[in-house]
Amino acid sequence: MSSTSERQTPNGGLTFFAKSQLLSTDDVARGLKRMAHEIIERNQSLEDVVIIGLQTGGKPFAEKIVGLLRDISTSEVPLGMLDVSFYRDDLSVHPVAKSAQTIIDEDLTGKTVILVDDVLYTGRTIRASFNALSDYGRPKAIQLCVMVDRGHRELPIRPDFVGKNLPTSEAEAIVANLEGVWIGEKK
Repeated sequence: MSSTSERQTPNGGLTFFAKSQLLSTDDVARGLKRMAHEIIERNQSLEDVVIIGLQTGGKPFAEKIVGLLRDISTSEVPLGMLDVSFYRDDLSVHPVAKSAQTIIDEDLTGKTVILVDDVLYTGRTIRASFNALSDYGRPKAIQLCVMVDRGHRELPIRPDFVGKNLPTSEAEAIVANLEGVWIGEKK
């Protein structure tokens, strides 16, 4: 993505104008590998761990982390996807965009769920995910893994695993994917 590039944001509707690239593809890959190692260190056994990617931004990161966990530990960690669109408390400010599919094939009761998302900002998406997860059982623990923590929390939510802390102004926007992380603005 060049410095003047424009693209649709994953949630549709808005256009993102990149000012500069903050992390390269290699930086993102290193961050994901480090987080996979941290997940293994924190969770002595991966037997009861389930990775849940938040639709749509967390999906590619969750898929990559599951692959890395398999490569590092030879454990098969279940993967699910969660759409929290209808669980959000800010629908009046952010109307529901085209929703994505929730795919959770496991009862989460007694499991350690690792939620994976691209960017942590206000914390409202994560709060909504807690409500959505309750439809699939009562996890033993929920851990949060994000590629970018940009600050500006409105709720007391803190990630357990972070690819990169990138403080931003509220006027700025961040787009993160497996190809890199960019800062810019949404219009």
